[in-house]
Amino acid sequence: MTFEDLNKFGKQREPFLFFCDFEAKRVEVFPLENLEAEDIEYQIIQRYTYKNHTHFLNPLPSSFANYKKKFDKIIEKIQAGETYILNLTQATPIAPKKTLHEMFHLANAAYKLRFKDRFLCFSPEQFVQIKENRIHTFPMKGTINADIKNAREKILANEKELAEHIMVVDLLRNDLSIVAKDVTVEQFRYISEIEAGDKKLLQVSSHISGNIGKDWHESIGTILQNLLPAGSISGAPKRSTLQIIDDVEEYERGFFTGVFGVYDGEEFNSGVMIRYIEKTADGFVYKSGGGITLESDAQAEYQELLDKIYLP
Repeated sequence: MTFEDLNKFGKQREPFLFFCDFEAKRVEVFPLENLEAEDIEYQIIQRYTYKNHTHFLNPLPSSFANYKKKFDKIIEKIQAGETYILNLTQATPIAPKKTLHEMFHLANAAYKLRFKDRFLCFSPEQFVQIKENRIHTFPMKGTINADIKNAREKILANEKELAEHIMVVDLLRNDLSIVAKDVTVEQFRYISEIEAGDKKLLQVSSHISGNIGKDWHESIGTILQNLLPAGSISGAPKRSTLQIIDDVEEYERGFFTGVFGVYDGEEFNSGVMIRYIEKTADGFVYKSGGGITLESDAQAEYQELLDKIYLP
């Protein structure tokens, strides 16, 4: 399948589910009526009833020294002016005691997708929404444990997090300007609370929107292709940062940090595929990461990567 196939579905107003890999090179499209036969489950819902469960992923993290080698290479690239912010990720082996199907139904998340016995994502991050001829995006950047004293004030006052967030908002605003007119930042740095296993996190997001026009249905694939990869999980400037990611990460992201979305014939909603479990020939891995800037601390970034290994 290609992004052109999405245009055809949109022109016919035929509802579909789609997902693509991080590099936006592999695209999968399925009519909504065929999902059960394809062994695919999804959920896109902002409000859900929270389900309690135990933490059972049993991560087996790699050494900090291995992570720091990659971190140091990125800092060198930042100092050389080749990138300003880069989302560094890696795969951590896990030993879950449940199947992907079972974990899909246990996970508490706004954006969930299970593809056969291949992968599962349970993401808190919306990518783009198209509704009433306006396109909206909601970049997330900045996370803190809600149990920390004055957590809300601390995350908003953190200069490193502020700089990182400004760069991502600027990148997404520029991206939307490629496909939309009158792009504006509707809300800058608002706080959302996320259930993260046995703890709560505060996540900082912004809301950007623009006028997409009434004929967006027949060009929905082209619109998405122009916006991908998602800026919040790649970096800026996008082109050179993607090359650095390819050189430094030393593994294939695959569908992790790609995008999945649902078109119902009238509206389109999509999420970024973070919080992601994949079944490999050697067992299960959990792929996670975080944004690196010149002010980043390697130990803190490594800990953030590990803190994101949970079933919400």
